[in-house]
Amino acid sequence: MDFQILDFIQMHLRTPFLDSFFTRITHLGDAGAVWILIAVILLFTKKYRKAGLGMLLVMLTANIIGDQIIKPLVGRARPFTHRDIELLIPPPGRFSFPSGHSASSFGAAVFLYLYNKKLGIPAFVLAALIAFSRLYLYVHYPTDVLGGILLGTVCAVLIFRIFRRNGYVNGTV
Repeated sequence: MDFQILDFIQMHLRTPFLDSFFTRITHLGDAGAVWILIAVILLFTKKYRKAGLGMLLVMLTANIIGDQIIKPLVGRARPFTHRDIELLIPPPGRFSFPSGHSASSFGAAVFLYLYNKKLGIPAFVLAALIAFSRLYLYVHYPTDVLGGILLGTVCAVLIFRIFRRNGYVNGTV
């Protein structure tokens, strides 16, 4: 089913405009760059300092669990290694499961949403675009992206609960 979804995207959604768009979008998620930038900006504001710190902790946690532990244990090859496809970006060097771009994006977006819903909604839109870009570019399977979304969400909820328990944030989860 993973290949059916990826092949459908390749056959029915690919256009020169979307090739350029999703290539740029995916690079925003490289090493969590856009999320780190947002978190650092938030760190410099008194009102959102804790949100920035929480986002960084979530991304660090998701990276350790996903990229450093799960990826080497699962060792799943990327989809482009099984198909003759011309990639629009340089081939990522690590294993495929879970998607680090999706984990960091959704981890940051979920934490931001739990902290402040108005800031979190556009963050979800960006996170969804970054996650979809990994499918569009044929560098992750849909189950990799779903695994990354789940990992990032769990990390965000756990870190938010720790923050709330220690009086760093208000709200319920």
